[in-house]
Amino acid sequence: MDMLTVLLLGVGLAMDAFAVSLCKGLAFGKVRPGQALTVGIWFGVFQALMPVIGFFLGRSFYDMVSSYAYWIAFLMLLAIGLNMICEAFGDEEEGIDSSLGFGIMLFLAVATSIDALAVGISLAMESGEIWFPASVIGILTLLISAAGVYIGGIFGDRFGKNAEILGGIILIGIGFRFLLSGLGIL
Repeated sequence: MDMLTVLLLGVGLAMDAFAVSLCKGLAFGKVRPGQALTVGIWFGVFQALMPVIGFFLGRSFYDMVSSYAYWIAFLMLLAIGLNMICEAFGDEEEGIDSSLGFGIMLFLAVATSIDALAVGISLAMESGEIWFPASVIGILTLLISAAGVYIGGIFGDRFGKNAEILGGIILIGIGFRFLLSGLGIL
């Protein structure tokens, strides 16, 4: 997997965490560096861990589906991307408070990284590597989430929906790239 694809995948996956980070920053008001770093670490670690778990799950049944793995990768990324876009247009407001407690942060980190688990399964179908992409995804998510906390503290929640839409579009684009590559068009 080339570097540009890994970077785009990392940015796309980080958008859910970014949207939640904006809300955290809004809840904090005046943001302290420790708060931004804590949120970034939680989201970054889980965004790195989930694709690894998904990758090894995907590898366990790869032989059964290898002849059409690129279709599976495409459909999973398409579904994840469309879901992110639909959530952005939903009327549901996320009630996120300023707590950094273990239970709350664990819930938010898992909730924002479920799509990364599915992407890990897709990577098992498409590529033979996981450690580098997972590291890039985790580091980008940490940085983007920490920035999101600061931005949320300054500007509120104006960017959350647009971030989710952008993330969805990026994931759909990567899915199409996997499909076209599998079909021998790219």
